[in-house]
Amino acid sequence: MANYVTSTSDKSKKTALLLCVFLGWIGIHYFYVGRIGMGILYLFTFGFCGIGWIVDIIKIAMGSFRDNVGAPLRE
Repeated sequence: MANYVTSTSDKSKKTALLLCVFLGWIGIHYFYVGRIGMGILYLFTFGFCGIGWIVDIIKIAMGSFRDNVGAPLRE
């Protein structure tokens, strides 16, 4: 019998979603989850002109957004 261990991030999905909705156009949600490079890219491109910002809101809400080590955000 296989033993499965799932790890989740110590970062909150709710916090990331709120940060993304209100400050996502400058990449604050990426800084929060530890993905500094993407945060800087969003900062200079204004969330890829808003398109990436909307996609990230959907990804966080659906649960497919990951932190800097690839772990899903905790509920």
